[in-house]
Amino acid sequence: MKRNSRLSLALHTLSHMAHAPDNLRKSADIAAHAGTNPVVVRRVLGSLRQAGLLVSEAGHSGGWRLARPPQEITLADVYLALDERLAAPKTDDTAHSCNVEHVLHDRVSKVMAEVEQTLIQKLSETTILEIRDSAD
Repeated sequence: MKRNSRLSLALHTLSHMAHAPDNLRKSADIAAHAGTNPVVVRRVLGSLRQAGLLVSEAGHSGGWRLARPPQEITLADVYLALDERLAAPKTDDTAHSCNVEHVLHDRVSKVMAEVEQTLIQKLSETTILEIRDSAD
């Protein structure tokens, strides 16, 4: 998995957090470990917080920790929390009305939606705890 993707960053971070789920982790420490910027980390972890996968505590001694036990967080939960989709949403661009483009978009979108459903199903079969345990 490429190291610069949001999904890769999120899964890597949560897998490390699974070793000590109640410990708070600072964005700067996560960023240093992942080789990225703390702002990027905060954006990604903020999406996970909104999805109920993480909680954050503000302040000098604050940080991020898992909101649920790692055995209850699947890779699909993380993928869906980041709201990244394989199929691009259809736009209502009437100014550019090429029939080939419309048919192509509809067909490709249908295939991509089916592929994504399979991806989500497969990701739902693995938990963060399983990743942690496999890495030990």
